Amino acid sequence: MDYRKFGSKLLIRLDPGEELVASLTEICKKEQIVLASVSGIGAVNRVTVGLFRTKEKKYLSDELRDDFEITALAGNVSTMNGETYLHLHITVANAEHKTFGGHLNEAHVSATAEIVLDILDGEIDRFHSDEIGLNLLKFD
Repeated sequence: MDYRKFGSKLLIRLDPGEELVASLTEICKKEQIVLASVSGIGAVNRVTVGLFRTKEKKYLSDELRDDFEITALAGNVSTMNGETYLHLHITVANAEHKTFGGHLNEAHVSATAEIVLDILDGEIDRFHSDEIGLNLLKFD
């Protein structure tokens, strides 16, 4: 993993074997990033994505193993209870150009990943909504 800061943006390179979510969390903690938007592309060979079942108020997750291109990585960084909180969604495509996507839980880099963190000025916390079953942005 390596990265450089350009103004309010971090350009990040992840290397084979690194886990995307853990790596971004580590960088956010190290750089004290509490609010940012996330975008990226790359290649992974193991990814765990989830779908939130609104009626049941729970996530269903599936682990996918294959060679995949990250065609879209989007999300944000905030905090919850003083800790770094990443909310990421991913779309990946296999060799047959079939796509899979959802809430990103874990992704293991197979070749590289190129990610941009656009640091926002401010701080937003989250709270758990029992009514919805999710951790929502909290605007005071």
